[in-house]
Amino acid sequence: MAHMVVQLMGFFLGFLGLIGTVVATVMPHWRSTAYVGSNIITSTSYMKGLWMECVSHSTGIYQCEVHRSLLALPQDLQAARALMVLSCVTAALASLVSAVGMKCTRCARGSPAKNALAVTGGVSFISAGILCLVTVSWTAGDVIRDFHSTLLPVGMKYEVGFAVYVGFASSLLPPPNQPDVHGLATEKGLKARQ
Repeated sequence: MAHMVVQLMGFFLGFLGLIGTVVATVMPHWRSTAYVGSNIITSTSYMKGLWMECVSHSTGIYQCEVHRSLLALPQDLQAARALMVLSCVTAALASLVSAVGMKCTRCARGSPAKNALAVTGGVSFISAGILCLVTVSWTAGDVIRDFHSTLLPVGMKYEVGFAVYVGFASSLLPPPNQPDVHGLATEKGLKARQ
């Protein structure tokens, strides 16, 4: 029973990580206008995302423009797009594989591969979290480096956007791999439970 509860909790956290990763991927708030120096009073805010750039005016008008050409984008943005999409796909596949491998499901019941499916799903969730973490860390590092650069004018400086924080949170949601949870318990641990 304890295995089932821990597996359900791990699956739930992994699925929340998948939702957070998808939300972070589609949000246009990866970089937001920094309000420093003479730029502190402004009527326009700029946001940059992986798929579009948006402008928010003080009048309440919100306009977004989708990046039209893949080849015109900087290489770091192309890499971030690829890593986040790969993270989303990996987490989605991990959800499917984990659901089949959990003890509470009837799929593959009695099969020796059921435990291997649960372990594979857990490792895939962790891999998806690492892919997301690498992407948001890389973006945060670029934004912070550019913010402190003396070569950029004050009006062109950005801060880390909300999507990066969502990405950090969702990349840390998949639980660490616990071999005992996936049916790889040691003989000593099994005797201690009885």
